[in-house]
Amino acid sequence: MKINRLIEITVLLLKKEVIKAKELAERFEVSTRTIYRDIETLSMAGVPVYMSKGKGGGISIMEDYSLSKTFLSKEDKESLIIALKTLKATKYPEIDSAIAKISGLFKDDDEDWVQVDFSHWGSNPNENQKFNRIKEAILKRKMMTFNYINSRGEGSQRYVEAMKLIYKGVGWYLYGYCRLKENFRIFRISRIKELVVNDEVFKRRQTPLMDHMEYEETQKETKRPWVTLKLRFKEEALYRIYDDFDAESIVKNDNNTYDVTTSYPEDEWVYGYILSFGRKVEVLEPPRVRGIIANRLKEALKIYNGSL
Repeated sequence: MKINRLIEITVLLLKKEVIKAKELAERFEVSTRTIYRDIETLSMAGVPVYMSKGKGGGISIMEDYSLSKTFLSKEDKESLIIALKTLKATKYPEIDSAIAKISGLFKDDDEDWVQVDFSHWGSNPNENQKFNRIKEAILKRKMMTFNYINSRGEGSQRYVEAMKLIYKGVGWYLYGYCRLKENFRIFRISRIKELVVNDEVFKRRQTPLMDHMEYEETQKETKRPWVTLKLRFKEEALYRIYDDFDAESIVKNDNNTYDVTTSYPEDEWVYGYILSFGRKVEVLEPPRVRGIIANRLKEALKIYNGSL
């Protein structure tokens, strides 16, 4: 208790110019004599606190004193601010208060050099509410009901024990136990619709290792083998290529095209992903997927030719 009180007293002194001993005593519900002993302890520990008498007097700390010089390096401070900003982006409670306290510790009001926002451009504000309801269900261990669209376009109602929020790649996912499938599942949050947090409280299950579970999920959910794709992109697609693939896997050709070899579970998502590049991509391998993409482009062209 004394250590916690000493730390909080130091934080308060860094944020305010002068504090009365009586004010601190009332805050911590101790005697003023105890506060005087705390100030003496801080002074002996090297914290430059001092006391002044008279009108406007009280307990103060040296104006230029900064804990960052004592405990943390500049890099440590920046890493801490990034971590807190990331939590703030997830709407985690009371992070604003934590950031303010950290800024007070470092005598630094310029924590706005970084901003973290996981929402998509143009996203619906309701998406944030969905995220918050999922977070509530995890923390309070409440059951959730929602409609879900899988990667094959199939819809189903799920009854889920929410375990964990995962940010992977460019999207948020929910990891939990699905009572419909009687197994652990990963759900992409953007595909969760009509979410309801129920009053039923569940007992948290022992969860399997994530890597093993993810591999089995891919096999069970898609029921399709993985396909290795060789894709050739035009230079206009370069910005997306570097968004989606490691630089080591991108090979530049002499004619300013770029080849990428990658593997995915073969399903509707893969076809849609390739088609999203339009004329900026060509499927080189395998021939079967190349044919599927060509046929879909022909079908799309029929639609537009019919409207001209």
